[in-house]
Amino acid sequence: MRAGRMNFRQLDLNLLRVLAAVYRTGSVTAAGQQLALSQPATSNALARLREFFGDELFVRSPRGLHPTHVAQRIAPAVIAHLQALESTVLSAEAFDPATSRVHWRLSLSDLGEILFLPPLAHVLRREAPNCALSNVAVAADQVSAALEARDIDLAIGILKPGHRGIAGEPLFQEGFVGITSPDWTPPAGRSGRTLNAQQLARAAIAVATPTATVHGSVEARLKQLKLADRAVLHARHFGALPELVARTDLLAIVPRMFAESLAPRYAVKIWELTDVAPQYEVRMLWHPSADGDPAHAWLRALMKKLFARRGRG
Repeated sequence: MRAGRMNFRQLDLNLLRVLAAVYRTGSVTAAGQQLALSQPATSNALARLREFFGDELFVRSPRGLHPTHVAQRIAPAVIAHLQALESTVLSAEAFDPATSRVHWRLSLSDLGEILFLPPLAHVLRREAPNCALSNVAVAADQVSAALEARDIDLAIGILKPGHRGIAGEPLFQEGFVGITSPDWTPPAGRSGRTLNAQQLARAAIAVATPTATVHGSVEARLKQLKLADRAVLHARHFGALPELVARTDLLAIVPRMFAESLAPRYAVKIWELTDVAPQYEVRMLWHPSADGDPAHAWLRALMKKLFARRGRG
């Protein structure tokens, strides 16, 4: 296509929403679903955008529609301005948790679901009964992009902002502990409530390495202590570990908050791992375009009320 002289006044600004959606999804069909438009209507809008910019904007690739250099240059700016406009409009609306209808999208790991969703859902059902909540699966290295695209509203976990455009706040510092069956005893050394590296070197260890988080720091620490060969069982999810230790001689290394939540359901013994297990920080991340949204601010305040400073280092 050859670019003609563009007149911004002739551009239907609704088309920019289509440009942003196709850029985010890489698909005309998915963009239409996101915008509640039919595929023909979305295709027609993309054709009008191509005519206006005098550029293909998106070309087909094995992974879907790939943006051209023109689209790569203008789409991020369009998305940023649309988000700012959305935030301005939403901030003009009052939020009453007792009556408002909001659908929040969080990003939590499987462990986050276990630890955070029950107390959060309890409060929401009491204070915001018309609001809905979804947990969207997002890999840790994709969280910033998902927040930018407004695919999620809030992410909670062992996370760091991917770049300067993401806001964050720590909720608590936490550490790892060991859990075993109640009759498990250290294979060497004194039997107290703390295990050292020498005792772990004689134990059979189980660890969880969820792909959506960075709990791989446990395995990195074991490798640093030359104990990697003691990890004889690798699970994908923390939820499997309590039953495993209850039925075997394994010692599982898990976050303290998770270990302490097991008492009502599992008879496990908790072991301190001072100077052995890594420490970590649980953070809450969001996009700054949501700062002025009263509903979003209410949710962030609730998360802080429920979980901030709860963990122990």
